[in-house]
Amino acid sequence: MSFLSRIGFIETEEQERTRLAQAPEGSLNHYLSTLPVTMEEWPKDLLVELPWEPPRTDRPYRIVVVPIEFRQDALPEGVEEEPLPRKRHSGSWMCAVVFSDHPSYPAGGFRIDVPAAEIARGRKVDLAGALAQA
Repeated sequence: MSFLSRIGFIETEEQERTRLAQAPEGSLNHYLSTLPVTMEEWPKDLLVELPWEPPRTDRPYRIVVVPIEFRQDALPEGVEEEPLPRKRHSGSWMCAVVFSDHPSYPAGGFRIDVPAAEIARGRKVDLAGALAQA
């Protein structure tokens, strides 16, 4: 547990999981609440495979993105600062799709907005290792 979580500044992993699980069953946030955080590092410019396994979809898909630009969540009108504890993985990333076998997300620079909580539950792709296997 990080220092900021211990002092109550940022929510703990359990608090984040509980918050995400409160979303309606079948929603992306509810699905993400069932997955462990696999990436703690800042993901900008990394290759990240998103978690697209059942029950999120009827079959597994491979979608690899490069997070390019971070966007903070907007605060509700009249609120000037996020209440404590702050969300662990808030905001979203504008990402370029660099590989995909999903028909709705073509590779080749197609841009998608991905929640930071989804990126944090993705898998960092080692390009050198992936090319060596090819």
